[in-house]
Amino acid sequence: MCDPGLETTLERVTRCWGGPFHYECGIGGRSYVRRWRESGGQVIHLTMYGLPLHRVIDEIRMDPRPKLVVVGAEKVEGFYYEESDYNVAVGPQPHSEVAALAVFLDRLLPNWWMGVEYEGARMKILPSLRGKRVEGEC
Repeated sequence: MCDPGLETTLERVTRCWGGPFHYECGIGGRSYVRRWRESGGQVIHLTMYGLPLHRVIDEIRMDPRPKLVVVGAEKVEGFYYEESDYNVAVGPQPHSEVAALAVFLDRLLPNWWMGVEYEGARMKILPSLRGKRVEGEC
């Protein structure tokens, strides 16, 4: 089921901060993962119960296949543990799913995000020791 509020928010964020941004809804997780693997992609499931990130990140990074990152939360179906190429633990203690994704992406693409400027951005954050500095308007 699609969430019109989420779609509106993603459109607004892309309009202000640039893009592209791809969004799909109404697709079941199981079928999406299966289709991704069938098309030759790699599936990485982030979970506290996986292999330590520092032990597998080089192997994952060197694999040229497109990557689908599944972020686990409470009560993840066993399907995702079985169907993933890797079950990866960012750390052995409870942590937020967003933090796990951020740490994983930073290790996968070291400092890549530091120089990214998206096409069509109306706004840009300016580095500042204190406060918020934003260039442009949306």
